[in-house]
Amino acid sequence: MTKFWTVYVIRFVSIFFVTSVIIASFFFPGGNIHNPNQVGYSFSHNFLSELGGYITFAGDINSISSFFFNTALFCFLLVGISSFFIPSLFRENKTSYVCAYIAAVLFFIGMVFFAGVALTPHDLYREAHAFFAINAFRWLIPASAFFVIAFFLSDADNKYTIVNIIFLISTAIYVIYQLNAGSPRLNEELLVQNVLMQKAIVSIHVISIFSLTFCFNDQIKRKNL
Repeated sequence: MTKFWTVYVIRFVSIFFVTSVIIASFFFPGGNIHNPNQVGYSFSHNFLSELGGYITFAGDINSISSFFFNTALFCFLLVGISSFFIPSLFRENKTSYVCAYIAAVLFFIGMVFFAGVALTPHDLYREAHAFFAINAFRWLIPASAFFVIAFFLSDADNKYTIVNIIFLISTAIYVIYQLNAGSPRLNEELLVQNVLMQKAIVSIHVISIFSLTFCFNDQIKRKNL
């Protein structure tokens, strides 16, 4: 059961999310905040959350893209559930176990917020969507900080501690960026900056979470769980 949740589920959700984003991008009709006449999805001018909207800025129905993106994003709730199986891999050190458990609770809350993003498309529930999107990343800062401590004090390979540190630093940088970034509605340059920063942090998150499954798999084999 531990391997199912900490390895297979996390890997499936990560791969499913990337695949769904690619499919959603392919079927996205077009348009962005500053140019409703844009054809198709632009890597530099469209936020990921625009894939989940029911109506694009061009006024087109976006049913296929929204289905794939919102479904994949909501599946991260499963990753949140998986986090509760992680502490059992760090029982050899009481402090490590406690930190991993605290991290799991905080990480689960963060994943609940990401699921909230999927349930509140930006074009239908703008304020709720922004609330979930902004705070989802903020919950991940303390979560990743406790995971760093848990991994550092455990017998896990140090390279996975580094992965957690990268996750923590990149998330903190993005949250700080969000607090100081100008509105993408002001001009096209700010739009591009915001869009590229979002894609960078999401890429780092997905790669980090996926790579940690190899650590969990090693711990499971070592402890015969």
